[in-house]
Amino acid sequence: MKWTQTLIPTLREAPADAEIVSHKLLLRAGLIRKLAGGVYTFLPLGLRALRKVEKIIREEMDRAGAIEVLMPALQPKEIWEQSGRAETAKDVLCKVKDRANREWFLSPTAEEVITTLAAGEINSYRQLPKNFYQISTKFRDEIRPRFGLMRAKEFIMKDAYSFDTTDENAMASYHKMYDAYKRIFARCGLQAFPVEADTGVIGGNYSHEFMVPAETGENDVVYCEACGYAANIEKATSGIPKTASREVGAAIEKFATPGVVTIEALAKEPYKVPANRQIKTLVYIADSKPVLILIRGDDQLNETKFAAKTGAVAVRPATAEEIVPLLGAKPGSLGAVVNVPADVKVFADERLQGANDMTTGANEDGFHLKNVSIERDIKVTAWFDLRTVSAGEPCVKCAKPLKIRRAIEVGHVFKLGTKYSEALNAMYLDDTGVRHFLVMGCYGIGVTRTLQAIIEQGNDKDGVIWPLSVAPYQVCITPLAVAPESDAMKLAEKFYAELSAKGVDVILDDRDERPGVKFKDSELVGFPIRIGIGEKSLAKGEVELKPRNGALQAIKAEDAVEAVMKLING
Repeated sequence: MKWTQTLIPTLREAPADAEIVSHKLLLRAGLIRKLAGGVYTFLPLGLRALRKVEKIIREEMDRAGAIEVLMPALQPKEIWEQSGRAETAKDVLCKVKDRANREWFLSPTAEEVITTLAAGEINSYRQLPKNFYQISTKFRDEIRPRFGLMRAKEFIMKDAYSFDTTDENAMASYHKMYDAYKRIFARCGLQAFPVEADTGVIGGNYSHEFMVPAETGENDVVYCEACGYAANIEKATSGIPKTASREVGAAIEKFATPGVVTIEALAKEPYKVPANRQIKTLVYIADSKPVLILIRGDDQLNETKFAAKTGAVAVRPATAEEIVPLLGAKPGSLGAVVNVPADVKVFADERLQGANDMTTGANEDGFHLKNVSIERDIKVTAWFDLRTVSAGEPCVKCAKPLKIRRAIEVGHVFKLGTKYSEALNAMYLDDTGVRHFLVMGCYGIGVTRTLQAIIEQGNDKDGVIWPLSVAPYQVCITPLAVAPESDAMKLAEKFYAELSAKGVDVILDDRDERPGVKFKDSELVGFPIRIGIGEKSLAKGEVELKPRNGALQAIKAEDAVEAVMKLING
């Protein structure tokens, strides 16, 4: 490809709304352009890189035995109602109506569609296992699109769905995908690592996310360098001890705490109740019903854990207007000891189990209770791990200190079980003629997100640093004199023909621009290898070879093609 024959609109400065380095470079390097918030056009170079990521994904999915299909982006509302996700996923669904006033959803994923297909086409154990995948455009009604392709309304995703006869066989399919994902991200040049994860609205009971370390990532990952334990903070646990128990002694005593409505205020004079001896009482609305959540005063509630442990679909903090009629007091004076309606469930964090000599709100403004024993004084409905892990806590596996870092999620694998097959009646006959629900798994890769993650991980002050495997062009030939009769241009054309014949992706910068402009654009776009051809060096029989993240070197012109091939193959 000749530079003048394509469109590479590089920018010296990034638009003001570009927030992170990869978003800025996508725009500055002329890879994408914004149409609207969360909606982008891929320009020629961006599309070439995207197609290379897709090619790697296809090769590894095929290698793992998956079968490519293409499912509709326009999906009938009815199948989402059957699965229950018309309600649980309503906040992210893009909805349209046809001329008959029938409502449709633009696909954010395709569990319902593929399960409907399986219900109609798979009827015997002899047809299993099966794993179907697609690479297609998805839609999400993102409330706040940001970070370019990271959080967009329209994006490209690879989604795959496995069907098996048993849970054991489903785990085998899961591990095939897990291993395929490791190969995919390695081939894309990404340092991605798997972490235990929450399953969210997709469902299932076993899940891993593939994360790329990045300070601008939207996920916190808890990990242990000693044993390799890693989990999303929404799933992570630690080996931190439970609250130390003391002798159950005096009866509960109410004491005045005028104006004290925070954990920190109660820890100060004149009360001096340490945060670790306080019970924090939170009121939440879970699936339209109020519940109480108890955690230790120095801990923080993890809402995702709470929803996952209790099975709640819609969870939010209660408002003061909802709390006062329920418990008779405002936030800051709440507790679960007295005046709790019998039909209100109380969920407590496991770290409080067995704790006594604790202090909590009295459900009366300006008063607290001391000498509280959890088991004696509070009727707990269920105990769960509900707290958020902090850095430095002991690893749940080896007791070494845990660390936390930011990361970008690029892939997610789930073992779904029979959630969707039961909802959509997808069954098979076993070898004895008995019908069973298909056991499913689902596996997603954010293709456009992966492309941006590659840039977020590979860049410097001058621009993008592409891995050879996904670079839009592997080699940029840069003659400094572009007149057709010039020696530099003639040699550039020769290199271009020879490298192209060897299967190398080459772009020839035939623009009549200053050398500085050409070199800066080459660095900004991030072509892995640049061959510079100037009249002065050519007079000595040399050209300049510059790996994107390496040193400039002068080499004999006749050795240039061989040197490039060594870099590509080495």
